[in-house]
Amino acid sequence: MKPIIALLLLVSSVLSFHSASAESKKIVLVAGKPSHPARMHEFNAGVQLMHKCLAGVPDVDVQFVLNGWPEDESIFDDADAVVFYMDGGGKHEIVQEDGRRLKMIEKWTERGVGLGFMHYGVEVLADQAGNEMKRWIGGHYEHMFSCNPMWEPAFVSFPEHPVTQGVKPFDIKDEWYFNMRFVSDMAGNEPAETNGLKFVPILVATPSSEVRDGPYVYPKGPYPHIQASKGRAEAMMWTVERADGGRGFGFTGGHFHDNWGNDDFRKVVLNAVLWIAKADVPEQGVESTVTQADLDANLDPKGRR
Repeated sequence: MKPIIALLLLVSSVLSFHSASAESKKIVLVAGKPSHPARMHEFNAGVQLMHKCLAGVPDVDVQFVLNGWPEDESIFDDADAVVFYMDGGGKHEIVQEDGRRLKMIEKWTERGVGLGFMHYGVEVLADQAGNEMKRWIGGHYEHMFSCNPMWEPAFVSFPEHPVTQGVKPFDIKDEWYFNMRFVSDMAGNEPAETNGLKFVPILVATPSSEVRDGPYVYPKGPYPHIQASKGRAEAMMWTVERADGGRGFGFTGGHFHDNWGNDDFRKVVLNAVLWIAKADVPEQGVESTVTQADLDANLDPKGRR
């Protein structure tokens, strides 16, 4: 009897392990190629830091891709969520190969895959991928419509949402884009349901008149339509729930690598990554610790000391 009991226990253990593995959520973080001066747009270091911070979260398998679109696309197989942290615009990684990659991502969304786009990665040319970005995450940065000043918004209140769990008020200087081209041309600073999307702004603050008057990073501005909205609050991070069952988020910060050292800046992003994968967000958010050594690790050659 003892050998049989041992065998049954072994089979039970294997089945339990298989069940737990089957329930885990697969997340792929995609870093763009190096750009900008040292400690700015450190996409490769950034995704590896995020990977480290998410390592202790149960039932989550986080993988990452460095230096742009992967040569081996099998890493995307069975992904529950994919996050793009990279340069955008006309050379965005997602619009290359004559739209083949866009069609691939569209197929992901048809099976409910979550999508996240961060910093420059939220910018696309409207005629290349504007409609897709509105459909996938609710909006995008549009050149000469949106703006990108360096400023220090104060995020003092948050909606009740899994992405904001455990996040405390914070303010931090970054290249916070705003006046995004949102779906249905909405301002994006209030929750809404439109075009099959449930839209919730997460990080909202009101730029001062001085911020709206510029200079912006590029072009320096000011743009009259940005000035005309003085006093209006702006969304710099938002989430969507799509009709296909998938989720998405956009995050316009992330220019300065050292901002990952801010606990609340980091937590709201890590929470969002879990949320779009439909993983459980801890009640107090993702707890993580980042040291100076962590911030100095894996920098592109331009950023190493």
